[in-house]
Amino acid sequence: MPKIDKGAADWRAQLTPEQYRVTREKGTERAFSGQYWNCSDDGIYRCICCGAALFDAAAKFDAGCGWPSFTAPLAGDSVAEAEDRSHGMRRTEVVCRACGAHLGHVFPDGPAPTGLRYCMNSAALSLEKK
Repeated sequence: MPKIDKGAADWRAQLTPEQYRVTREKGTERAFSGQYWNCSDDGIYRCICCGAALFDAAAKFDAGCGWPSFTAPLAGDSVAEAEDRSHGMRRTEVVCRACGAHLGHVFPDGPAPTGLRYCMNSAALSLEKK
């Protein structure tokens, strides 16, 4: 997958202020505020920045946390993970492998079969409905 490299001005021109804050500045939207936290539509969730396919709606579940949550990414190479020690916590950040957009975090408290909860920000995603 080729890397997408744009400057801040290009990203700001493409994204809403909230999308930019979340994806390019590693922000987080408020719980229960994003458009996909309670969405049950079928389709593919894509990166709002570059359009890369990230999650299948079939892997989405209601974690009760207020953010869209998935058991696994669509493909093993669609996202990358990095240690995040911000805000006095130790978490695993999830980013789009193609463009580096901050998507959210992954936690080891999800349901079977993976036991993982990919807790994503709606502002980082767009849903391509089937």
